[in-house]
Amino acid sequence: MYAIIEEFGGQRKVIQGEEILVDLTEQGNAKVGSALTFDKVLVVGKEGGDAKIGQPYVSGASVKAEVVEPIVAGEKIYVHHFREKKTWRKKTGHRQKYTKIKITSITG
Repeated sequence: MYAIIEEFGGQRKVIQGEEILVDLTEQGNAKVGSALTFDKVLVVGKEGGDAKIGQPYVSGASVKAEVVEPIVAGEKIYVHHFREKKTWRKKTGHRQKYTKIKITSITG
């Protein structure tokens, strides 16, 4: 079973038992094993079967997840700044922080 959920301003397809990275929840203070519920479900369906499509959300559908790791560092991104015809260059790096969750159940 799969679902397309709206989480933290974006949309994502999730499958039961899958581990995914989402934006940092509770400023990184989430406890391991604590439950999260996503009520904004856009589509619920089975692989190769029928799907319920919401307008905009499927009524009565929800996705439950639990926190696996509260803080996970993402990939490092480098940003380069330079000015043409000058000898000015600047390189900065950034690592986004995420929360790793596991999808436990999809209802709807």
